[in-house]
Amino acid sequence: MQRGRPKQYDTEAALKAAGAVFWAKGFSGTSLDDLSNAMGMNRPSIYRAFGDKEKIYRQALNQFGAIMDEAFNQSLIKEKDIRKGLKKFYFKAIEVYSSEETALGCMVWSTAPAATLIHPEVQSDLLSAIKHVDAMVLKRVELALDQGQISKNVDSKSLSKLIQALLHSISIRVRAGESTATLKRFIEEAIVIILGEK
Repeated sequence: MQRGRPKQYDTEAALKAAGAVFWAKGFSGTSLDDLSNAMGMNRPSIYRAFGDKEKIYRQALNQFGAIMDEAFNQSLIKEKDIRKGLKKFYFKAIEVYSSEETALGCMVWSTAPAATLIHPEVQSDLLSAIKHVDAMVLKRVELALDQGQISKNVDSKSLSKLIQALLHSISIRVRAGESTATLKRFIEEAIVIILGEK
């Protein structure tokens, strides 16, 4: 029996390359030629491997989400003190959001909202991402409440959404060109405002 030709591309690397283009140009601003050049694949190969442009974009968003989940786990989950964990997480977010030649902010928050009105599946993905982060933060907030690290006189769900809202603001400010030093000072002060002093 004749074996099929071996796969000539690295799935993760190809998606990362596609994601970098979407991240910089947005969903609508990215052409299939852009993706072909970035991924090192011709159009038929891209379609066979990943599907159409929207499917590639959604897979790239999912890949980026996994990177941020890992950052969350290595900071906010691993750190016993929620204030220290939040600071580490937000600082790591700045690092990820500024890692390209041009500081692009968060790939999800910077590109997905503009695509939601035309692409309902992207809207669904965005809402799922928001709810996913809400749930992760809520779990950590409830643990901090149980441990007495946060005042009991707060609504844990609203607090969790506020913590995520700060992440969105950081993304926008990075993309707008605000300096890392200014953002870090803002984060340190915002944590005190949101969670109060120890």
